[in-house]
Amino acid sequence: MKIFAVIFLTAVLAAVVFGQDALTIHDLTWDETSPAGSVELTMPSEGSLIQGLFYRANGKQKHPTLILLHGYPGNERNLDLAQVVRSQGWNVVYFDYRGSWGSQGKFSFENSVQDVVNVVAYLEKNQDKLRVDTTNIVLFGHSMGGWVCLKALQRLPTVKKGFALSTWNIYSDFKNIKTKDKLDEMVRNPKAGLAYIVLNTPVEEIFAPVIEKPAFYDLTNDADALSSKQVVMLDEHSHNKELADAIRRSNRAHFDYQVWKTDHGFTNKRVSLMNMVLAFLKR
Repeated sequence: MKIFAVIFLTAVLAAVVFGQDALTIHDLTWDETSPAGSVELTMPSEGSLIQGLFYRANGKQKHPTLILLHGYPGNERNLDLAQVVRSQGWNVVYFDYRGSWGSQGKFSFENSVQDVVNVVAYLEKNQDKLRVDTTNIVLFGHSMGGWVCLKALQRLPTVKKGFALSTWNIYSDFKNIKTKDKLDEMVRNPKAGLAYIVLNTPVEEIFAPVIEKPAFYDLTNDADALSSKQVVMLDEHSHNKELADAIRRSNRAHFDYQVWKTDHGFTNKRVSLMNMVLAFLKR
């Protein structure tokens, strides 16, 4: 009994000392009738097919489902989150937007938002086969995916929660660019790092809409439209403070904004990030 008491006390002290830096997960005991696993998805979006991966949770009941939205162009996929979230009884969907990483169609920021809407529609249509609880679907977006997350939330009445990690408020980088010539000069500069071969659209076409429709690409205009959504914003910088303040003023559901000392990929904060995501999913 003394040994067990020591082990228990050690665990308690670790939780107190390390707080959100500590995470304990265990191997799954498979449900033999419906074991956890992965399924490749090919989903329709506006006449094109987009590629995805479905992390199926353990058990034959319907499960809440998290949708991961990658950034620009999507080198960081946050798939470590997928494994941990699935271990807690959630399905997870990862997919590549139209025109990116081999998915059909044309890549654009607006198309990416519509892709999320279409993925949710696909999950609703196939909820019995995939065992998706369509009353509990949550979006998680990183960088450009954070922008996509906050834009898509406004068009998804059945999706109530979104986690935006290091959101790229796209217009903020282009607010001083007023002409096409200046835009072309900026995006063609190799130091800008905006052109990627994994995106099938010329970089000038990708960014032209940003200066043509600045209000759409500036998330600070969307605070009222997000007022009924539960939103978490987590950043590694304070550039989104104006956006966070606007959402906080309008939000009547739940809003949390934090800035951590880390890099864009949250490299040294993965466990803390996982704990924060899990807490948000459970609330």
